[in-house]
Amino acid sequence: MRVDVNPEAVGRREFYALLNSVVVPRPIAWVSSRSAEGVLNLAPHSFFTVSSVQPPMVQFTSVGRKDSLNNVEATGEFVVNFAAEQLYEQVNASGTNFPAEVSEFEAIGVTTEPSRTVAVPRVAESPVALECTLHTTLELGDCTLVIGQVRHLAIDADVLDGDHPDVRRLRPLARLGKDEWSTIGEVRSITRIRYSDWPGHFTPPGE
Repeated sequence: MRVDVNPEAVGRREFYALLNSVVVPRPIAWVSSRSAEGVLNLAPHSFFTVSSVQPPMVQFTSVGRKDSLNNVEATGEFVVNFAAEQLYEQVNASGTNFPAEVSEFEAIGVTTEPSRTVAVPRVAESPVALECTLHTTLELGDCTLVIGQVRHLAIDADVLDGDHPDVRRLRPLARLGKDEWSTIGEVRSITRIRYSDWPGHFTPPGE
């Protein structure tokens, strides 16, 4: 038996909580930005993914109008810092609703590191940083989708296996529902099946 929920029949917060609990796990964009006045901001956004491969673009969603959105619109730049397991407490603390004139870097005690291609600094303790320039924003309901073009990727050599990141060394954090978070857990590998290898697939003569 299923429970049916009509989004229009329940309140915004109630349905938002349901969405957050079933669209899981969600990667976290730990976004650093700078205001027009020069104040640094750092905030986690768990509606985050890749938008384009070529050119490389990533996106995060601002639920409501947050400092990250204001800053990115003002300066056209931001950095997505990798939210790693060992930074669990700092990532969570950066979600505190500090006043706009307070820098989360100082408030939560993480270190700035100069970026290579943008004026916004990276989080030195984070193993990966994606330096981005703003491509576009798109208002969707009460949210704003922020799409940035990746101009530079900086990654710690310690998390590489050869020339490729090792997820066990990266140790990503993910958001779940309520106040729940998750870590990488069990990692499984499986190869995608080509149609030509699908059982019972018939290959006509000459192919």
